[in-house]
Amino acid sequence: MRQCCDLFAAMLLGLSCLVAAPAWAQAGKVDAFVQAQMADRKIPGIAIAVVRDGKIVHAKGYGLANVELNVPAAPETIFQSGSVGKQFTAALAMMLVEEEKIALDDRVSKYIPEAPPTWKAMTVRHLLTQTSGISGAEYDKAIDLRRDYTEDQLIAEIVKLPLDFEPGEKWRYSNPGYVTLGILIGRASGKFYGDLLSEKIFAPLGMTTARVISEADIVQNRADGYRLVDGKLENQQWVAPRLNTTADGSLYLTVLDMAKWDAALYTERILKRASLDQMWSPARLRNGALVSDYGFAWFLGQRKGARFVRHGGAWQGFTSDIVRYPERKLTVIVLANLARAEPGALGNQIVGVYEPDLAPPPRVRRTAVPIDPRLFDAYAGRYELEPDFFVVITRDGDRLFAQATGQSRFELLPQSGTAFFANVADIVVTFAKDRSGAVTHFTLRQDGQDRVAKRVR
Repeated sequence: MRQCCDLFAAMLLGLSCLVAAPAWAQAGKVDAFVQAQMADRKIPGIAIAVVRDGKIVHAKGYGLANVELNVPAAPETIFQSGSVGKQFTAALAMMLVEEEKIALDDRVSKYIPEAPPTWKAMTVRHLLTQTSGISGAEYDKAIDLRRDYTEDQLIAEIVKLPLDFEPGEKWRYSNPGYVTLGILIGRASGKFYGDLLSEKIFAPLGMTTARVISEADIVQNRADGYRLVDGKLENQQWVAPRLNTTADGSLYLTVLDMAKWDAALYTERILKRASLDQMWSPARLRNGALVSDYGFAWFLGQRKGARFVRHGGAWQGFTSDIVRYPERKLTVIVLANLARAEPGALGNQIVGVYEPDLAPPPRVRRTAVPIDPRLFDAYAGRYELEPDFFVVITRDGDRLFAQATGQSRFELLPQSGTAFFANVADIVVTFAKDRSGAVTHFTLRQDGQDRVAKRVR
């Protein structure tokens, strides 16, 4: 439902920052990055905040929060969170763990007795770490986005879903896993998870505009979400109101509120340091193997030796990203009101302004070469890049296109008979064949890293 991964997100703008610059120059570079991204991606509005050691050093809105009314975006503009909201659900669960109202190794069935036998081994920890096996793909098929469900009706649909794997056996991103976690929190505490968020996190931190989404309420400074359809800007698609209140990422947020959240994460105001460290540690599978890049609602990684934690989100015409480099005391928050705006790539560029050694490499300029378009027919098909994440390659006349799950179609330009590049991102796709000449997979090179996508159709 709310796609979190910024796959195909390296929308590099071709700029680099080699030496430290004064604050005004850094702000100017950020402005240039944002404006170039908006023009390239046709993004109506963006708000960003750069936070150093818990203090805002740059916060600004760009473009329009509402296109129809010509309302400018500002730091005070309220965007939908998408899956960035999962980190608040996870923090709330950890607060209940500290209060001994739940335990990480409690069986989910303790709180959700209608759980089927296949859930017998599933624990709270599995929900937090995305190792529950609850199928996101099956959830998307089963749920009618235009129907209002009560929590009991929603969990009744979720428990009917087949598991993708035994709990703890693998890692796979699951929105319904976090929907389930929110319902579990409500049953364990006796309060709706959104009310508990306001009580335990938002109010104590002074996050005055953060809250669960409500279309009925009058919400000042609320942005509208948009999508591009055949290059034309359209309003977001309508979703039933109650489906916009679930714990997988249904929040209103501003960059100013997110900056307050970031500041609190350096302290023990919300959670003990041991709990925060656990959230930012790799999940462990039941065979003892570590999920190297995911903790509790945070993706984990390193760039040039610098550790970072981050999460993105996409939902109803909004995209979001927060990336934190704790040792550098630097955080960048990007909120946008366009589906597929790729805020994570913009965040990476902004990080590079303030920490030049972490700047993404400059984009390589490539030139297309003429080849016989009949070769494209062999490459057309469906490829699996990651579990439940596919890239569809299609031929359209004399041109080759790629479209990843939940993202816009873009053209692949030939640099040889088997290798293709994209102008919209620093991506090279190289197709491979078996001895019979059949295409079996492609290798995606992006940001200096290679990933293999196996052909499935």
